Amino acid sequence: MSAPRSLVGAIVAGGASSRFDGAAKGLRTVGGHRIIDRVGDALRAVTSELILLSNAEDAECWLPGVTVIRDARSERGSLVGLHTALTHASSPILVVAWDMPFVTGELLALIVSRSVHEHFATLPTGVQGPEPFCATYTPACLPFVETALGSGDLRMSSMLRRLPSATLIPTSEVARIGDPARLFFNVNTLHDLTVAEEMDAAR
Repeated sequence: MSAPRSLVGAIVAGGASSRFDGAAKGLRTVGGHRIIDRVGDALRAVTSELILLSNAEDAECWLPGVTVIRDARSERGSLVGLHTALTHASSPILVVAWDMPFVTGELLALIVSRSVHEHFATLPTGVQGPEPFCATYTPACLPFVETALGSGDLRMSSMLRRLPSATLIPTSEVARIGDPARLFFNVNTLHDLTVAEEMDAAR
């Protein structure tokens, strides 16, 4: 797969990882590889630039050579991370949460291909609905993100409803690439990490 010249890949490393006793969950390993590296490899396959969104003091050490962008706003929440990415990038961005160990370059290539004619956001649909942190957004989304933040509504779902348009990739289309439950699996707890290891070993 060749990387589009104007697509930025953004790894979203947000949250305090409180369910990991404060440890950085994306630095945990699945199948012998850190989750952040697995996500980074998938993004590098389809993007021309990779950035890391994190406020952690040691974030620059996580992926040497990758630019770390810190939030300019004081609010906490996933929408702030998207605002940070859109503020940094002057071209479309592909954002992926750093706790998704089974995201693949093939899945991201599907999202990118479907986003070509979309002016705002392109999101795949998993078993629990749209996946806003495995999706593309264009700079045209920024005013809508800022409006949502200004209103104090930090819910991604609310912001997405404000957009004039969005492309949703149906679960059936995602399933042609792989099991959506696996592709979008999140490691949020130590139990999830154990499950992820079992899923990886079963392949």
